Amino acid sequence: MARKEKEQKVQELAKKMGSAQSLIFTDYRGLNVAQINKLRDKLREEGIEYQVVKNTLALLASRQAEIENLEEILTGPTAVAFGQEDPVAPAKVLSDFSKDNKALEIKGGILSGNLISPERVGQLAKIPPREELLAKAFGSMKAPISGFAFVLAGIPRKFLYCLNAIKEEKAE
Repeated sequence: MARKEKEQKVQELAKKMGSAQSLIFTDYRGLNVAQINKLRDKLREEGIEYQVVKNTLALLASRQAEIENLEEILTGPTAVAFGQEDPVAPAKVLSDFSKDNKALEIKGGILSGNLISPERVGQLAKIPPREELLAKAFGSMKAPISGFAFVLAGIPRKFLYCLNAIKEEKAE
């Protein structure tokens, strides 16, 4: 690659790294072409870009994007999953895929500008989807209001039961 191409590649990579909510670095050695294509398809379904990068170019790009301490991760063949919209999605897809394909090794990642270990990537993968978390949060906020409304509705109901009992007593 010519110097001009490398500079352009570094700028593109820095832009992607800077705009991504999460980055997951993997070692893809041992995967055949069919497995890598299957992984890319799964990632693409979630809106995640997966790109093989040269370590030296990735290191230069990370410095431009003000991401530090990637030297320990950027060893051997490296591919990066860019989580642009959902920071948890790349971790989920890659963790699930690595369970079935032991050759895929998760090296670590970047979440909100901070370096995370492969173990933390695994923990990140266990977080429920955003929609489920929002539903739980709204359910928690709605529960006290629903309970209060139920209690308030109980007062007129008990009053009606009392009036009905008096009516039945007088009818006898």
